[in-house]
Amino acid sequence: MSKVSLLTIMIPVYNEEECLRDLHARLLDVMITLPCDCELLFINDGSTDNTLNIIQTLQAEDPRVAIVDLSRNYGKEIAMTAGLDYLKGDTLVIIDADLQDDPAMLTQMLTEIENGYDDVYAQRISRKGETWFKKASSLWYYKVLAYMSSVPIQKDTGDFRMLSQKAIKALKDLRENERNMKGLFSFIGFKKKAVFYERDERFAGKTKWNYLSLFNLAVRGITAFSTKPLRMISVSGVIISFVSFIFLIKIVFTALFYGDPVAGYPSLMSTVLFLGGIQLLSIGVLGEYIGIIFSETKKRPIYFVNDYYTKK
Repeated sequence: MSKVSLLTIMIPVYNEEECLRDLHARLLDVMITLPCDCELLFINDGSTDNTLNIIQTLQAEDPRVAIVDLSRNYGKEIAMTAGLDYLKGDTLVIIDADLQDDPAMLTQMLTEIENGYDDVYAQRISRKGETWFKKASSLWYYKVLAYMSSVPIQKDTGDFRMLSQKAIKALKDLRENERNMKGLFSFIGFKKKAVFYERDERFAGKTKWNYLSLFNLAVRGITAFSTKPLRMISVSGVIISFVSFIFLIKIVFTALFYGDPVAGYPSLMSTVLFLGGIQLLSIGVLGEYIGIIFSETKKRPIYFVNDYYTKK
C-alpha cells in the first residue's frame, strides 16, 4: 500500500457563487477525517459573478485554499488542464462545485488509491433532478462514444474521480489543444476502479451546460479518439456506388430489352437529393477532423492565467 501525503481537491468553477460556501463546509467535514493533508485548488474559469471574491474570502479563512484565475472562460476541459499544471499534491480528485458529487465519497476513493489503483472513478447509478431527455441522451452518448472510440470508455462516468501520481504525470504529458478529458482519462490506461454513487440534484444556481455545448463536447469526444466516422464514410461510398451500379444495369437492361420507360422527375430528384445529403454529411465529418488539425498545428498555449493565489 502506498500512502498519500497531499491530496489536491480540484474544483473548476464558473459562476458558482451560490454553492461555494456550502461546498467548502462539506469539504471541511470530509477533510478532517482523511489521513493526509489536503489542498483545495479552485480553478476560476472566467466567472462574471462574485465567484472569485468568495473564493478569496475562503482563502483568507483557510490557508489550504489555492486559486488559479484564468484570463477568460475556456470551458471545463481547459480548466481541468490548468488544475493539473498547478496542483501540488501527489494525488488529485476532481469534483464539481454544484454539490451533485458527494464529497463524502473521497474517503472511499482515497482508500482505493492507497490500495494501488491509479484512477478511481465515480460511476452514477442514478441522476436526480434531470429530465428523461437528458438521461436518455446521456445514455445514447456513452453508447455511441464507446462504439466509436478506439479506447474503452467508462459509462455513466463524469469527471468526478481520484488520480494517482502516475496518472497525473501521464495526463500532464498530453498537451493537445482540442481536449476531451473523459477520453484522455481512458487513453492513459493504468489500473482503474469504479465506485458507485447516486448523483444528487444541483445544490443551487443553474447548470452552465446547454444541449448545444453538450453536442459540441460529444462531437469532440468522438473525433478526438476515433477515425471510425471516416471509415463509415468510405464504406457508405462503396455501398452506394455498388447499389447505384446495379440499379444502372437494371435500368439499361429493362429499357433495351423490354422497352420500359425510364423513371422520370420524381425518382431523379429523390436520388439527387439523397446523394447530395450524403455528400454534405461526409464533407461535414471531414471538416470536423480538418478543424482539429488546424487547431493543433497553430501550437497556441492552451490557456492563460490572470493570477495564481496561494498561501502555502
